Amino acid sequence: MKFLMVLTSHDRLGDTGGKTGFWLEEFVAPYYLFKDAGVEITLASPRGGQPPLDPKSDKPSRQTEAAGRFRADIDAQTALANTLKLSDIDPDNFDAVFYPGGHGPLWDLAEDRHSIALIESIYAAGKPVAAVCHGPAVLRHARTPAGEPLVKGKSVTGFSNSEENAGQLSEIVPFLVETDLKSKGANYSKADDWQAHVITDGNLITGQNPASSELTAKALLERSQVIFLGA
Repeated sequence: MKFLMVLTSHDRLGDTGGKTGFWLEEFVAPYYLFKDAGVEITLASPRGGQPPLDPKSDKPSRQTEAAGRFRADIDAQTALANTLKLSDIDPDNFDAVFYPGGHGPLWDLAEDRHSIALIESIYAAGKPVAAVCHGPAVLRHARTPAGEPLVKGKSVTGFSNSEENAGQLSEIVPFLVETDLKSKGANYSKADDWQAHVITDGNLITGQNPASSELTAKALLERSQVIFLGA
């Protein structure tokens, strides 16, 4: 199987002067789960090249086994430093797509026409689309072939308003993931703050927060195997 992982290219946290980007655990945990399952992984981002890492996700207190493995993995670091440009990606070449979060996607991927077209194409082809934490922000403009919001009537999750409030970023981000999903007609649900929560609704798979990263990836892998192998 061939999976595409799409990361943000945005590194500015609004007008605060602070830095953002992708969240380390939301990339490395799924990456190694896919790799260990024998999946061929391609990395892409809007600008190509090295995606910005949210420095908060790289603090010593947030290091995990997957993060440690990444630090010792030259091949993975090289792949991350050389992501393909999203505009050059052909969705027909992939069996599924996965979007890690971090606040960066709220500014670029959520509005990126190539990302929107990619999601619409993969989903319309009957292949899974997965996103975790702030990753579900990429679904805000995606539509079904009938022209309806892709998330309308779908059970989904994503970074909650209460978690954004806890991080004191509700007034800084361009929109709130929970509020936006609900406004599109999605059936949004959440667990308590920072607790793992994953929702699978057909070929749409979403996770609430960093704690949900590996479980979201597992759900995507399982769903993809069912489709790919006809199990």
